[in-house]
Amino acid sequence: MPYAVDFVNVSTVGLESSPVAEALAGLRANEARYYRNKYDHVFTVSPVDEAPEVLDWINRVLAEERDIVIAARPLEVTSFEVDGLRMAYVFYESGLSVNVMYGIEEGGKRAVGFKLSEGMDVPEELATRFKFARQKSKLAGVIRGSFFVIKGEY
Repeated sequence: MPYAVDFVNVSTVGLESSPVAEALAGLRANEARYYRNKYDHVFTVSPVDEAPEVLDWINRVLAEERDIVIAARPLEVTSFEVDGLRMAYVFYESGLSVNVMYGIEEGGKRAVGFKLSEGMDVPEELATRFKFARQKSKLAGVIRGSFFVIKGEY
C-alpha cells in the first residue's frame, strides 16, 4: 500500500527492519520535503513487492552504467515525473538511498545519486568507487552523498 511520506511528523513506517530506521526515516522525509517545496509533489513510497519494476529499472541503470549491484535488501521504492524529469528512488534496509534522475528530453540531466543515512557504513560495493560529501539536514542529521552522470539511454 502506498505511503505518503510526512516530513512534519517523521515516521519509520515501512523502514522498521533497518538498524538505522530513525535516520533512514529522516532521510526519506528530507526528500519528501524537497519535492513538496520545490515541485508541490507529494512523495509517496511503496513496498518493493508492490512496484518491482521501479527496482528493476534502477538496478539496470546501476549494472549497465557502473557494474554496481547493491547487496542490501530493498525496502521501499517510488517513481514519478516532475518538471521534465523521471525520478526513481529505492530505500534499502542498510540505510542507503539510491535515486535516478532521468531527463525525459534528449540532452536532459541524467544522474544516479547515493545517500547514506547517519550511522551507516559506506557499502562495500560503493566504498572504493565514490567519495561521499557531507550535508547537514534538520530531518536526517548528517547525510553523506555522492553521484555519477548517466551516459546511456534507459
